[in-house]
Amino acid sequence: MTKLDESSIIEIFQKNLGKKRFVSEDVEFFNIGKTRIVAKIDTLVESTDIPSKMKLVDAARKSIIACVSDFAAKGIKPQYGIISVCLPKTISRTKINNIAKGFKKACNEYDITILGGDTNGGKEIVFNVCIFGEGDKIVSRKDSKKNDLIFVTGPFGHTSSGLKMILGKKNGKQNFIKKSINAITNPKPKLDFGLKNKKYFSSSMDSSDGLSTTLNEMSKQSKKKFVINNIPAAKDLQEHVKLHKLNLNNLVFHGGEEYEFVFTIPPKFKQRILKNAQILKTPIIEIGYVTSGKGVFLQEKNNQIILKDLGWKHFK
Repeated sequence: MTKLDESSIIEIFQKNLGKKRFVSEDVEFFNIGKTRIVAKIDTLVESTDIPSKMKLVDAARKSIIACVSDFAAKGIKPQYGIISVCLPKTISRTKINNIAKGFKKACNEYDITILGGDTNGGKEIVFNVCIFGEGDKIVSRKDSKKNDLIFVTGPFGHTSSGLKMILGKKNGKQNFIKKSINAITNPKPKLDFGLKNKKYFSSSMDSSDGLSTTLNEMSKQSKKKFVINNIPAAKDLQEHVKLHKLNLNNLVFHGGEEYEFVFTIPPKFKQRILKNAQILKTPIIEIGYVTSGKGVFLQEKNNQIILKDLGWKHFK
């Protein structure tokens, strides 16, 4: 029997639910009367998404942050939420309080009101979060144009290192260890930057499944070639990679969990974007450009090497 991947499973659901063609996007949107509603749902499962040494307060916060990150990429403000939780029957009051504190922390950070939800019992902890907002227009994944510049909202690779460290492999300088673990436990989507600058973006997408996945999806939907000529890695990560003889590209492009976003802009907006990033203290990085063709390529001296989609995939 052929093993189904995530895309195949989604196609089966789409076919049976009557939607003729599924186009992948960060959020869903629909109209109620004249109001455009934007929605995002995300699931966090204990056995696959919560490292054993990660605090429940951080895990609960992160379950909401995952949705906020998608709203940031689309330039839409999240406003309301519904949360469904599955909890083991033996869970303690202390753990419940920590979960509630995590939800509250995320909501306070991004001004989200939780309307209600559902509570169920099961074998492991599961958080299912649905967030809502409203907006006339979202920034799609598919509208990048030839000569557009490609940016990201922050450096990549610390989360890959942080995951190994939170699991016990704490090799590296103390400041780097602290920064990397914080990246995996306390991500901070750049919502304010997305809201302020969405009108300049030609396309945009959340990067939490891995930078290589994001770039390939945007390239595919835009039917354009993406050339990456600047790897978005901070100096401390580069030093860590060199010291421990690691693969920089694997950490930066294929790790995931960054909760940053990738966006493209026409060159005429570059100075405006840089100025707004400075005002909002958002460390955006220009990483490449869009041209005719297809696929994602990494520029290395005079050669262009194809950058495959090797990010996170469920059921892989």
